[in-house]
Formats: sequence, C-alpha cells, structure tokens
Amino acid sequence: MKKILALSILAAVSFSLSAQERGYLTGSFESNDHFYVADEGNKFTPDDDRFGSNNYLKLDYYNGNFSAGLQLESYMPAIIGYPDDLNKYALSNMYVNWKDEDFQITAGTFYDQFGSGLLFRSWEDRLLGLNNAVMGARFAYNWDDKIAFKALWGTPRLGMEFSDTQVRGADLSVSLANIIGLDDIVLSVEGSVLNRYSRISIDAEEAGGKPNTYGWSGRLNFDYDGFFVKGEYVDLGKKLVALTPKRGNAQLVEMGYNGRGLGVTLTGRRLEWMGQKISTNSLSSANLISYVPAMSTQYTYMLTTLHPYNPQVGDESTFSFNSGEIGGQLDAFYNFRRGTSLGGKRGMKVHANFSTYYTLAQEGTAQAGNLLFRDFSFDLEKQWTKEFKMVILYSMQEYNPTYGNYKTTWLSNIFVADLLYKWTPRFSTRLELQYLTTHEDKKDWMAALLEVNFAPHWSVWASDMYNHGMTKVHYYNAGVSYTKGRTRLAAGYGRYKDGFICSGGVCRQIPQYTGANFSITTSF
Repeated sequence: MKKILALSILAAVSFSLSAQERGYLTGSFESNDHFYVADEGNKFTPDDDRFGSNNYLKLDYYNGNFSAGLQLESYMPAIIGYPDDLNKYALSNMYVNWKDEDFQITAGTFYDQFGSGLLFRSWEDRLLGLNNAVMGARFAYNWDDKIAFKALWGTPRLGMEFSDTQVRGADLSVSLANIIGLDDIVLSVEGSVLNRYSRISIDAEEAGGKPNTYGWSGRLNFDYDGFFVKGEYVDLGKKLVALTPKRGNAQLVEMGYNGRGLGVTLTGRRLEWMGQKISTNSLSSANLISYVPAMSTQYTYMLTTLHPYNPQVGDESTFSFNSGEIGGQLDAFYNFRRGTSLGGKRGMKVHANFSTYYTLAQEGTAQAGNLLFRDFSFDLEKQWTKEFKMVILYSMQEYNPTYGNYKTTWLSNIFVADLLYKWTPRFSTRLELQYLTTHEDKKDWMAALLEVNFAPHWSVWASDMYNHGMTKVHYYNAGVSYTKGRTRLAAGYGRYKDGFICSGGVCRQIPQYTGANFSITTSF
C-alpha cells in the first residue's frame, strides 16, 4: 500500500509540475542527538551504544487546490525514554490532497479529531514520541458554514508501522445560528460515530469480546457576547478490561465568560473506562487512538513539573486499576488596564487556577473516591519599565503517588520568580529563581536558570536544580543556541532526573541520564 501511494504521489506531483501553473515546495528538517556518559552521582550507566538520534524530514508540495507530502523518520537508535518500537527508519507519512472552499479529500496519511478528542484523535507530538497518523482516506464537506460533515477510514500508525486495526468514523456539525441567521450568536450541535475493528484472542472471544466496537459522541456549543457553554457526552461502547466487559463513557462540561479584560472558565469532567488503544498487545506509550484534554495549569518551570498530572482514563495499567476519574478546574485571569490604580503605567496581568481530580468511588456513579491531584496556582505578570518585566508564581500541589490506589498524598508549595531585563535592544538577560518545600517525597528543592540573549542570533543558558532536602544531588544543564533565519542550532550538556514529560493529558516516562545533546531545526 505504501509503494502504491508513493508512486501515486510522484505521478500526481509530476502531472502538477507539467501544468502551466507551477506550484511550490516547502519542507522542514529536525534532528535531536544525544551522547550519554557514565555518571555515578546520577546513578546512570549508558549502554554500549552511547548515542541516540531522532530525525525528521518533512516535504509538502502545493499547487492551487492540490497538495501532496511525505515524512521520513529515522531513529538511530531513539533517544532514551522514547518507545523502543521507534528504533528504525521509514517513510512514515505520505498523502495527496485536494481542497477547495467547500470540499476536501485526502488519500494517504492524515490527522484529525472528533470534538475534544475523547472519542478519536490522530496527531503527532515529537516531544512524546507519538505519531498515530491514520493511513487511509478522508472526505470533508462544508456547506456555507451551516453544515460540516467528514468521514474517514484507515489504519492507525503504531511505532514505525501501520497497525492491523481499522477505524471508520464520521462527524457532523450543524450550526443552528447560521441556519436561522443569528450573526451574533454561536449555537451548534455536533455528533460523531466511530467503529474500531481489531482481531482479538480466543480468550477474549470466550469472555464476550468482539472484534468490532462502536462508539459515539454528542456535543453542544453556545456563545453569546463573551458567555459560552460547551457540553460533550461520549460513549465508547462495550470493551474488555482484563477479560471483563466494561462500558466506556465520559462527560465534559465547560462554561465561562471572556471579555473586557476578564476571563473565567469553569470545567467539569468525568471519565470511566475511557482508555482506548490501537492494539491490545502493545505496551508502548504511543499506543493511543484518543486524547484526554489537559484541564489543569500547564507549567513550564522546572520545579512545577516534578509531578505533572497524568489523567486516569480507566484501563489496565502497570500503576493502577482505577475505573476512571472525576474532577474539574476553575481558571480565571484579569488584565488591569494601563492608567488604572493597579495597572499603573503599563498594565498588569493576574491569573489563578484551581483544579482537583478524584478516582471514581464506584463504577457507574459520580461519587468521588481518593484524591488523585489538586493544584492551586496564582501568577502575576508586570512590565515595570521598558527594560524590566517580572513574573511571579505560586503553586500548591497535592499529588497521589499511588495513582489513587490508596489515600496517600504528597503536598508541596512552589515559588517562582521570572525576571527579564533588556539592557540594550539586542542584549537581554532572564533569571529564574525557584523553591519547592515539602515534608514528603525527597523533601525541599531549589532551582535557578540564567539565560543571556544576544539578539537576533545567540542565546546562552545555564541552570541547576538541587535537591537539598534529601539526596543532595545537582541536576545541572548548560547550553548555547544560534538562530539565523529559519534555522536554529543548539548544543548543551547536563544531568537529567527521572520523571514524566507531558503534553496536555498525555505523558511519557523517562529515566535519569547524563550527557551532551545537539539539535538542528530548519524550514524552507
């Protein structure tokens, strides 16, 4: 199938190039390379092959309504912490596409999602080592922004190969406001259906499992004058969990207001047996065919990400056997305008978030069980002068190290100061100072980062994260980057602790390691 599609793409591009109007080619290349060294202080001993390299080459051709593209990936081998089934090279993605104002059709690989992604989502996240592009066909039609319909069929990618699992689905969105002619209101109803076919074992058949599973979702969206309400219900149908029939379902409600410098969002979510895998035989972290949206503050500072929240979707797991979770968040921000008593000469932004999640105490109910995660955060951003900008942040996080199996929780208080000063139009420094205090886990931490920028090309940084409460280990890192046009080169050396890298509601577990790294990203 790959060879046939590759030849079809080549023929289509050749025909397009021979046409009177020539198109254009775009592309990008990314390479991330690590060299590992032994480090007794970090309790790390590298394998005989001390090298890891992740590489991506992407090419896209456009000519009017026509486009085609491909992606070549190479892992020689994959960087430590990435799924083992990536250790090879392959022409992973390829597609041809035709699109006009109303109609679109794609053959080959594609990405898509239904609603929030709880029922179905295919996407790429290189940070997580995840690419579950679907190889098949996709059709979409939009009638005057009143009715939008799409249908798809294909086999999702798992690792560097396309699986035997097949997905077939359709999504319909009807804008009632546009049909009636209400220009100042957003009111739409949406629905999706998804069929997943995968071979199952004899034991699974005897337990009542079926190779075909059916799921659906219904959604409602309303927005008027800054006020909005969104709702979604998802039913995955019956599935087998440890050879026991379970019905997966989820409910998501979001409401709030956004306008006049104020934003307030209240979100609630309940998940039950919502783990949806491409293959039942793979333990890869990339074995996903749906997505759980992040519904807590997404941090970037070092100490705030020591224990990122990983939603409990309800599935067989190495860590827990919970049927799901229930919880939500309240998120609010306010922009004090310039000239006000608190805004001052240059204004001020404040933001607060409270999120909390629990296990389900009993299947089929909304009764909360053990606490999984709780976070209260507050941050303030202030531009004091043309040269000096300050961000301060406080976060109180409570985390369950047993993934909800027991009531045990760890509580930490985290303080961050982020200080940026522009000495000249081309020379600036940024300093991060962080402190975490806790009575549990490895006790107190402190961290600092200094970044020196020589615009528009050079940047140099150094950081250290120190566990002075128990282990007395420094996790240091230093590096330099050079940017010119669309190309960026970066090199560094450091010691990294074990933990999780998360993007949204999806996480990848990484071990501790020490070594040098080099990366290049460019586009044309």
